[in-house]
Amino acid sequence: MLQRYILGGIWDVSTANPVLSICMTCRDGRESVNGTRGGARLARRIAVKRKERGWPEMQLRGVHCMSQCKRPCIVSLTGEQRFTYVFGDLDPNNERHVEALFDLVSLYSDAPEGFLERKERPEELQSSILGRLPPVGSQLSLIHDLELVET
Repeated sequence: MLQRYILGGIWDVSTANPVLSICMTCRDGRESVNGTRGGARLARRIAVKRKERGWPEMQLRGVHCMSQCKRPCIVSLTGEQRFTYVFGDLDPNNERHVEALFDLVSLYSDAPEGFLERKERPEELQSSILGRLPPVGSQLSLIHDLELVET
């Protein structure tokens, strides 16, 4: 079984559980005050809350850099054969942002292919979305095969 060690645990890639990835190197401008990067603080808050809630159905993993430095702090939510979402501008000190991520995971887990329209996502995350990427082979009507047509 393929495994990766993350945030003090093991990430098992064979499971169908949603995976929340957190950029560990994001800066939120409070590093000198807190002594840690914003992304690492956000990851810690999420990991602590996950443990408090006893949520084994959500996997967490840290990513060294997610290349969205202009929109920190960054997370992505993905799953096998499910849409992938990327969110930015998250404040590690904002409890509503952390709670919204847990609400998002619940909604995502219940939605066909993980597809959530803007109005279905938690309000705190509606304006911070950076991308919604469909899974290969999606059967949803919003995805169309393209053919090059000579005109």
